[in-house]
This record gives sequence, structure tokens and C-alpha cells, in this order.
Amino acid sequence: MTPEALAPAPLVIIENLSKSYVRGDQEIPVLRNLSLAVESGEFLALMGPSGSGKTTLLNLIAGIDAADEGILSIGGVDISQLNEAELSLWRANNVGFIFQFYNLIPVLNAFENVQLPLLLTSLSRNDRKEHAEAALRAVGLHDRMDHYPSQLSGGQQQRVAIARALVTDPLIIVADEPTGDLDKNSAGEVLNLLSELNSKFQKTIIMVTHDPRAAKRSKRILYLDKGVLADSLINES
Repeated sequence: MTPEALAPAPLVIIENLSKSYVRGDQEIPVLRNLSLAVESGEFLALMGPSGSGKTTLLNLIAGIDAADEGILSIGGVDISQLNEAELSLWRANNVGFIFQFYNLIPVLNAFENVQLPLLLTSLSRNDRKEHAEAALRAVGLHDRMDHYPSQLSGGQQQRVAIARALVTDPLIIVADEPTGDLDKNSAGEVLNLLSELNSKFQKTIIMVTHDPRAAKRSKRILYLDKGVLADSLINES
């Protein structure tokens, strides 16, 4: 058996993926026959001009949106073949989300925000508590678990959002401009945390960003332009 045959398959396999949106009577192509592989434990940055398809691709990988054509396999599951109920369950168990504006619920404290995704699982109340506390500890905010979003800085809120993304131990973490609403110091702290999650815990991270400094923290940068992959760069730093 050859070494190639022994190598594990990529975590994400995308083949000839296409996606269009309809505005009025006009069909607007966003992604065109895109093919891509992402290895388990990779930290991938997606860059490109506005309208290039970065967020659309991220949403397809996360199971938030559905492609018009093509194959999208994650962890051996072709999610393009799942119905809405199956996709919702798959998403709850396999994807952690990090957004630019945190998307924390103001009336819930940090612990309650982090615990939210676990309410969709079969874990007991005690297990949910242990998982949420462990996730907050991992992002250095165990001592802020009783604080509400309004009592936290922007960087701390994003770290709570990262803990929420981590709490289900997902196959993949998708981050859409995770430092876009942060000052330089807070952005650096969040990027340090993402890098640590990737290097220490081998979390697979796919991040959309416009910031070259954020992209440089990844292991690989992909550039999209008008719905197609325009270039790829392996980060050596």
C-alpha cells in the first residue's frame, strides 16, 4: 500500500461548488465551480475583495446556506445531501461559530451564553456546567463567568464567543471577521487565542478576514476573486 493510500482524507472536501443568488429577475453568481480541500488541524484564512464570495463560502462550509451544485463533504459527511432537520443537528454537533459582532445575548451572563449550544445536546445539566466552565477557563475568562456582555470589554466579549464556539468540541470552527470590531491590542489577544487553539488543541479553523495581520496568523491564505480561487499562500512564520 502506498503512503498516499495510508494518508487520511482531508477534513473538508469541496468539489465543483457553485452558488448564486436571485435579485428580482436577475441571477447573480457568487461561487463558480470552486474546489478546495482543508486538512484536519489546519488554520485557513480566506481573503479577497468585498463580494468575492468569502462569507458565502464560509456559510456553506458551516451548513448555514446550501449550494446550488457540487459536493461539500466534512468529516466524511456530504452535507449537501442532508435535509434541513439533519443539517441543523449536524451543525449543532460539528460547527463552532465566531462572528464579528460577538452575537452574545445581553440578558445572559458569560456562562449562560457559552452554555447555549449545549442545550441542543443530550448532556445532563451537570455535564453542561462542566463543559461551559472548561470552555471559559480555556479562554482565560473563568473569573468573568457571572459577568454580562455590557460588563465586558470588546475583546472579552469575543473571547466569550470563542468559548461558546468551543464548548461542543466541534470538528471545525468558522470565524467571520473575528477581529473586525476590536482595537489592535484586543485583536492581538483574540488572534493569539485562535492560534493557541489551533496549535495546542489541533482545532481546524477557517477564518474570513480583510486584515493582512490577522491572515498572517493562519497556516494558509486563500484569495478569492469573483467567486473563484485566485491564489494560495502557505504561511512560513
